[in-house]
Amino acid sequence: MNKVAIILGSEGDRAVADKAVRVLEGVKIPYEVRVISAHRNPDELDIYLEESDDSVGVIIAIAGLSAALPGVIASKTEKPVIGVPVSGKLLGMDALLSMVQMPSGVPVGVVGIDNGGNAALLALRILKSRPRVKEPL
Repeated sequence: MNKVAIILGSEGDRAVADKAVRVLEGVKIPYEVRVISAHRNPDELDIYLEESDDSVGVIIAIAGLSAALPGVIASKTEKPVIGVPVSGKLLGMDALLSMVQMPSGVPVGVVGIDNGGNAALLALRILKSRPRVKEPL
């Protein structure tokens, strides 16, 4: 469970994902990057989350505008989810507020706007601190 999954809401979020990728490559942590929209491809997202192997320990979800992706993912998995808001129409404040206002029981850790690097650093800390015992929450 030491792989990080990076899921982008759209290809336009690639530059933010690249910041996370650089950090993960720098410390040689395995990762995978997928573009799966919570709105345009909900079935594909469900399949990916169901089939993602046990080697994925943390999910970084990068999205702008309505930024539903991190919350949707967090509602479907017990894996830690880190949201990265992307600057857009309202300088990313719309995405940031969308991510931090998750309902009770749907936790999403959120880093700063466009800060894929910090998301990767947080993912590394989560992986390092995680016990090897897998128990459902």
